[in-house]
Amino acid sequence: MGRFLQIAGLVVGLIGLVLQFAITIPASMAAGRGLLGSIVFYFSFFTVLTNIAAVMVHASLLSPAGYAWFPAFAGPRMRTGVAVAITLVFIVYATVLAKLWQPQGLFLLCDILLHYVTPLIFVLWWLIAGADGTARWRDISWWIIYPLAYLAYALIRAPFAGEVPYPFLDTAKNGAASVAVSALAITGLFIALSVLAVFVDHGIGRLRGKPATRTESGRR
Repeated sequence: MGRFLQIAGLVVGLIGLVLQFAITIPASMAAGRGLLGSIVFYFSFFTVLTNIAAVMVHASLLSPAGYAWFPAFAGPRMRTGVAVAITLVFIVYATVLAKLWQPQGLFLLCDILLHYVTPLIFVLWWLIAGADGTARWRDISWWIIYPLAYLAYALIRAPFAGEVPYPFLDTAKNGAASVAVSALAITGLFIALSVLAVFVDHGIGRLRGKPATRTESGRR
């Protein structure tokens, strides 16, 4: 089941990312951006970056010889961190962003694939085969770097690009205080999901006879 979910996650993730790229670039250029600006725009979304990370995790562990294709994405710290991040993608989109626009056609298909289907597949895979009881509380300090670095990038880029990837990060429209509250809320949610992920990982480890007392040197 775990390998099936890996393959499904890899295939669905790649389809969603490639299709999103194929429809975003022409639409972005039609809106007045150049080719390079359109490519940067595509890679400026937390959803896209996180789905790329999920695809890399799936791909890294599908070697028939049992070794990791991409070792940086194969370890338990990365697997759990991506599970947290892609769960955040699902929650924020479903509760905040989905009501802000009504995509149609292929844009709707991409939205469903990248915000709902890939998170579901990845989290199911992590619960069944990815979690192993080796998560450490200090891992949270590593995982949080990703959303904080993304937030910094989005806010620094905004004055130069004249746009933000997500409406709640628009200081010109919402004000700095509102953006700060939104950023703190999402960061707090990420930390809460991280804490939950460590608890769940430890529980799964115990069920599999791998208690969370394994040392860092025991990481794969």
